[in-house]
Amino acid sequence: MRYNDIKQRAPLPDYDQTLVWLSVLLLGLGLVMVYSASIAIAEGSRATGQQPMYYLLRHGAFIVIGIVLAVITFQVPMRAWQQSAPYLFMFGLILLALVLIPGIGREVNGSQRWLSLHFINLQPSELMKLFVVIYAADYTARKAAYMHSLRKGFLPMLAVMLLTGGLLLREPDFGAFAVITVIAMGILFLGGMNWRLFAGLIVMLVIGFLLLIWFSPYRMQRVIGFMDPWADPYGKGYQLSHALIAFGRGEWLGVGLGGSVEKLFYLPEAHTDFLLAVIAEELGFAGVIAIVLLFAWIVMRAFAIGRRAASLERYFPALVAHGIGLWIGVQAIINMGVNMGVLPTKGLTLPLLSFGGSAIAATCCAIAVLLRIDWENRQLMRGFTV
Repeated sequence: MRYNDIKQRAPLPDYDQTLVWLSVLLLGLGLVMVYSASIAIAEGSRATGQQPMYYLLRHGAFIVIGIVLAVITFQVPMRAWQQSAPYLFMFGLILLALVLIPGIGREVNGSQRWLSLHFINLQPSELMKLFVVIYAADYTARKAAYMHSLRKGFLPMLAVMLLTGGLLLREPDFGAFAVITVIAMGILFLGGMNWRLFAGLIVMLVIGFLLLIWFSPYRMQRVIGFMDPWADPYGKGYQLSHALIAFGRGEWLGVGLGGSVEKLFYLPEAHTDFLLAVIAEELGFAGVIAIVLLFAWIVMRAFAIGRRAASLERYFPALVAHGIGLWIGVQAIINMGVNMGVLPTKGLTLPLLSFGGSAIAATCCAIAVLLRIDWENRQLMRGFTV
């Protein structure tokens, strides 16, 4: 037998290995950078027992919990997600309502966004992002024939999103509201919504966002500080001005891992919302570009998985994959824009990188759902049932 004449094709792997490694790389990089950004804060705070590794240990525990939840999530078939979509959404609404009840919800830095579970604080808005993806995809798949109808296709979804937005704005969590709105809009558009309705919705949302800013003094102050942070560098523009200083100090290749000055009690929330500024200072422009490319790659994989599901006539999983891609991509863009002074300051973490247990857990579960969709796609391509 002439083996040179035999062409053997490598078997198709059972899962998207690229997506797994991209996620692991971001989680690992986040662990290193959270430790670097938080060591000074942890060492100088009584709340942490002045332990330099306080945030490192907690973030490492969050990652382990997130991975365990992701493994469990991967076992759930997509048909089960679709069947439970309304119940998950109602559960999310109940959690958002509980946050607002005095004595149950916990207030941190003027915002009441957390439920205390004694050993950890749960942020329902992070879970709600995943629930909205599932619910909006199920709604769009069920109402596909009515996507051109204002009354049957658009208004019911608008009503539930207004309810969700009202609860989020009461916390207040304007950033989560913006991300969830983009998720729902994107899924409706990809599901075939009439373009006139979609254009009208965009106009309404722009007007609504402007009114929310205009009639909210603290949001207006953030916009003013964003427009010219150097006009009040010790007040409204303090956080952004120090973020920009961090970017400037980093130049092309950074000052070196651990060498950031801005993390030394100058830049607030250095290990959460403004982690990218520390990355820019320590790893430079090269580090920031690498982060951007990693997120772009994840989003492309999500949309590729969604396209494959659509080609197999699996419309609900396809919309879920697209929704997760939108979620991760939009939240990353907003966080990066805030750090670079392109967008007003918002309390949004950088997915898979920033410190925060609820955000890490929710994003790991979302990645697991993506992997499940891809796994089911591959099983169907082999001729198996799922």
